[in-house]
Amino acid sequence: MIDLRLYGHEDLDEIRQLLLDVHADIPEYSPDDPFVQRFPWFVDHWGKRPGFACVIAYDGKDPVGFAYGSPLNEGTEWWRDYITPPPEQSRTFAVSELMVRPGWRKTGLADELHQALMANRPENLAVLLVDSTHPKVQALYESWGYEKVGDHQPFADSPLFATMVRCLSQPEFDLR
Repeated sequence: MIDLRLYGHEDLDEIRQLLLDVHADIPEYSPDDPFVQRFPWFVDHWGKRPGFACVIAYDGKDPVGFAYGSPLNEGTEWWRDYITPPPEQSRTFAVSELMVRPGWRKTGLADELHQALMANRPENLAVLLVDSTHPKVQALYESWGYEKVGDHQPFADSPLFATMVRCLSQPEFDLR
């Protein structure tokens, strides 16, 4: 039976290594890729932000997946460049990572992690990036209500990502 546990930024020291260990088990990520090697920096960057939330799935004592993110600071909603006009209510939660170890994929666990992470969010919108070379992952997020609004390459050595936005409190807002 899978147990989902919620953590905040005050728990980062406790969960940091666990997140790194799960990430190291993801076969799609080459340990030689400089962008992949910066994952610890991303964990620290997002994990130290106020409002950071992380849901970790355990099968018994074993961590088998996680999802985490953080609210963006008002005025730093970089996704606004893709939506004209942008919504007036634009408090945004950035979903930074969602990972499931290979043995637990195709079980619905990713959806469970995402739902638990997004439950009761006070923000108006959620944003995430999906590697453009992974159309199945993009389709999964679309099935959860996200819409692709543009492409973004945040770092010179990062992949080109599909920028995806989902309305949390404004279902009537048209993202196109």
